[in-house]
Amino acid sequence: MPGPCAYDRPRRIRRGAALTLFLAGVVAAGAVTGTWDERAADGAESLAHRPADTPALGRAAGERGAADGKSGAQAAAEAVSRSGDRWAAVYSPGEFADFQDALAGAYVGVGLSVRQRDGDEVTVSRVRPGGPADRAGIAAGDRLDAIDGRPVRGRPVTETVARLRGDGPDGPGAGPAAAGSPVRLELRRGDRHWSVTLRRARLRTPNVTVDRPSGGGPTRIGITSFARGTGAAVRRAVAAADPRRGLLLDLRGNTGGLVTEAVATASVFLDGGLVATYDVHGSQRALYARGAGDTRTPLVVLVDGGTMSAAELLSGALQDRGRAVVVGTPTFGKGSVQMPRTLPDGSVAELTVGHYRTPSGRAVDGAGITPDVLAGDHAERRARTVLSGLGTGA
Repeated sequence: MPGPCAYDRPRRIRRGAALTLFLAGVVAAGAVTGTWDERAADGAESLAHRPADTPALGRAAGERGAADGKSGAQAAAEAVSRSGDRWAAVYSPGEFADFQDALAGAYVGVGLSVRQRDGDEVTVSRVRPGGPADRAGIAAGDRLDAIDGRPVRGRPVTETVARLRGDGPDGPGAGPAAAGSPVRLELRRGDRHWSVTLRRARLRTPNVTVDRPSGGGPTRIGITSFARGTGAAVRRAVAAADPRRGLLLDLRGNTGGLVTEAVATASVFLDGGLVATYDVHGSQRALYARGAGDTRTPLVVLVDGGTMSAAELLSGALQDRGRAVVVGTPTFGKGSVQMPRTLPDGSVAELTVGHYRTPSGRAVDGAGITPDVLAGDHAERRARTVLSGLGTGA
């Protein structure tokens, strides 16, 4: 029987590491997840390339919890820390319930999307209409200097996103920030420098946005994460697009999500066939596109360093299968597989069990996807130029 679904979202893990994201989907015999890089602590051996003993973690957590009077989550977090599994994470029942909201596109935050550019500076790329940031007058193009007094320049953009949302790097058990919690931002716009305190809110945002230029040009489909219904939404957008203009599939800043939805999205553009392979405890498995997709409309995929996990799985599949030209900067490189385990107190622990590869056999973990056309600040302009040279799908 398949296990429960899980998905990607910023979260924090042990020993002050940045944060971790996990991709997941009900595939083959169970739910598999993936998380991104953290270094093993205390000189412990890294488990990135060998299966983790998940049942042993449950036993260790239960035994230590009973002996020390600690919760399953606390005991499991200590067992994970000792294991040296750099991708592991532990969630309380409340934290795992919070993940379910994200599957439907709900999250607690301030309504900002950010991008790292210009020598590691962080720039606001999008502002959610009606959100806390929008009401405070923050606009796309503003520079973000600090969050709660901590500079963001040179820090991983994923850590910046986590701090905006209140997923602090203080270790397991310190749950995510609640709606109404404050966060102070320091910003710049030209010669103006200012700070503002926002109150986080529970926001609902579409995971798929569609831009159809009235004056002609390609249809741009942006996917922020692979939540429930993403594949169906992309299919509707492609069906309504003008094939003569081509398609831009924007995966920049996409932190991943449900693997099943990434595969469903791949199925929109492929005529069946392999999407990715992955291993669980050394057993090889495969993910396939289903049905007959649109294989004729010219397609360019936009990626950057914030493109992770399931988004890398999708872009790698479309690139390897010759279906799309990938434009942008190298992706993050998050391709490990974790298996979740529910502990007796309802908390959830994950340990690395394997890695996935693109259809041609390329490993993603630690390597990422290298674009066919490298482009930084003007990636979208370059992508439109590339698309114009691909002909039409009519």
